[in-house]
Amino acid sequence: MSAFKSLSIAGAKGFIRDKAAVFFILLFPLMFLVIFGLLFRDAGTDKIKLGVVGNGPVVQSLNQVPVVEVQRFDTEAAAVEQVKSGDLPGAVIENGTGVQLRFAASDQNQSGIVNGLVSSVVDKANITATGQQPRFTFQSSQVEDDSLSPIQYLTPGILSWAVASAGVFGAAMTFVQWRKKQVLRRLWLAPVSPAAVLMSRVGVTLGIAVAQAVVFVGIASLPVFGLKLAGTWWLSIPVFLFGMLAFFAMGMLIGAFAKTEEAANGAAQIVVLPMAFLSGTFFPIERAPGWLQTVSQIFPLRHMNTGIQDFLVRGKGIEALLVPSAVLIGFTLVIGFIATRVFRWDS
Repeated sequence: MSAFKSLSIAGAKGFIRDKAAVFFILLFPLMFLVIFGLLFRDAGTDKIKLGVVGNGPVVQSLNQVPVVEVQRFDTEAAAVEQVKSGDLPGAVIENGTGVQLRFAASDQNQSGIVNGLVSSVVDKANITATGQQPRFTFQSSQVEDDSLSPIQYLTPGILSWAVASAGVFGAAMTFVQWRKKQVLRRLWLAPVSPAAVLMSRVGVTLGIAVAQAVVFVGIASLPVFGLKLAGTWWLSIPVFLFGMLAFFAMGMLIGAFAKTEEAANGAAQIVVLPMAFLSGTFFPIERAPGWLQTVSQIFPLRHMNTGIQDFLVRGKGIEALLVPSAVLIGFTLVIGFIATRVFRWDS
């Protein structure tokens, strides 16, 4: 127990003193969260901007549509000039009983939306003007869908990537450095069990991962970002821990065969970075081709991302814990077993 404690303290102090490790493991992933969170915090909240000339019933109705932002102009020429320059998708000119829409055709999706919106407002104004009761009634109601705001999606994904990077790089680089400096050989000859050496490194990795989670969730929950935790957020803890162990095992495997820090760093980069892009860290994997979604199922980071997201922000029940936990535990056991078989105490 004393050997485990001493090795853990030494490992933690070594990490804190390594300014480059602190930056790339803690601050570098956090930088992505802050930048992406600020860039996309208003995504999905943009209104349709329309120029208007006049102040008849159609313009007044457009003013009351929640998704429309009206910009008034004194003359038709001024409004059309803004459309031509690309600053506005369309301009509505109301003059007495005549309503004219001037729109930009360069964006067919946007022009279709503008045409449909203005046309429906004019139709409604016509029915109101005749005083007739409408034959058809229309009702709308909000449905809660499964889509997430950018910060709700980015936080679990980038946190998982940060923990994966810390586990792989931390374990791989540590074991390579210890082997080169004959630290592992001295520990092997000393009255210290291999389990104590391994668990001390796991303890340091766990401490780093917990620090990452606290910092990430704390910053993402600030009003400027607006992360909202679901009621079952605590169920993400097992997925978080199993994911940390899976990537520690991967780092241990790299550290077992890599002979230099450069080789360990290169191998870790090859493993972690492509996996981040193929596991839905930065963009929804559902938007990828079907075959790529299938391939991503073999990556532990995909299941860690999905598992943490399901509980941290989606609020799913305990039944959703089975698949990601089983995959991550299985990956840890298989990779960990291989790593112990090929592990070398000296070079």
